[in-house]
Amino acid sequence: MAWYQTVLELIDMRSFSSLWYWIGLAVLWSSASHWVLGVPHDMIQRARRQGGDAQADMEALVAINTGRIVYISDASGLWITAFVSFVISTLAILAAGFGMEFAQAVLLMLVPMALVASLSLRVARQIRESTLNGDTLIRRLIRHRMTIQAIGMVSIFVTAMFGMWQNMQVGVFG
Repeated sequence: MAWYQTVLELIDMRSFSSLWYWIGLAVLWSSASHWVLGVPHDMIQRARRQGGDAQADMEALVAINTGRIVYISDASGLWITAFVSFVISTLAILAAGFGMEFAQAVLLMLVPMALVASLSLRVARQIRESTLNGDTLIRRLIRHRMTIQAIGMVSIFVTAMFGMWQNMQVGVFG
């Protein structure tokens, strides 16, 4: 077997049979559940355990990040929503209408992340409006993280089932 055949097998454009796709999916959801509103989970846990300066640092970072999220949403949220809707619609047409596996794979990553982004915007607005702090802020961030993890688990399960079905279809008919 020539070296270029090995490289082409390693970088397979058939997404669901590619190890790189599954690594990317795992990194995507790991990062999404670790960085809650831009605050790392270990910082939230340290603030919960130690309080004091750790909690003040976490609250400052939450205030900065929620301010950025709300500002970006207010300034260009309509344009971002329109662009993301266009991309998702295009991918859906390519995935369902034309059966493109790459579009299916990207769609299975992008749609749940759009849901997470929408929920994160809602939580950021709630935190800004109610000026949460201390233990109530920590509980809200942890609850948001659990929601993201639940979405991630469902998304990974659906992607795995669809990917196995797709690989069986390609194996049978391809």
